[in-house]
Amino acid sequence: MSEDSYERGLERRKAVLGADHVQRAGERATDLDRDFQAFITRYAWGSVWTRDGLSTRDRSLLTIALLAALGHRDELRLHLRATRNTGVTLDEIREALMHVAVYAGVPAANAAFGDARRVLEEEG
Repeated sequence: MSEDSYERGLERRKAVLGADHVQRAGERATDLDRDFQAFITRYAWGSVWTRDGLSTRDRSLLTIALLAALGHRDELRLHLRATRNTGVTLDEIREALMHVAVYAGVPAANAAFGDARRVLEEEG
C-alpha cells in the first residue's frame, strides 16, 4: 500500500467520523496501537471506504448493520454518530436494524436499537 492510500484514508475517515474524532484517536495512540491506527486508516478507510461501487452513504449504512449484527456496540455508536456526515437517515437506520433482527437475531437488533436511541437523543 502506498502513502497515497494512507492520505486518502485519512481524508475519508475525517469526512465520515469527523476530524475531531480522528485527531483524538491519533493523540491517544501509543506504542501499542499506533501501527494499528495507521493500518485501519490505510486499509479500511484508504482502500475499502474509497472504492468505487458504493457511495459513502451506502457504506455507512452497511457498516451500521454489520456492527449491529456482530454486537460491536462501541463502533456501532461511533458510526451512528457519523450518520450526520454520511446522509444516512433515521428511517434507513430503522430499516437496517429491522433487517438485522431477521438475519442476525432479535437480541442484536434490540441492543442496536437501544444504542441508536441513545445516540440520537445525545445528538438532538
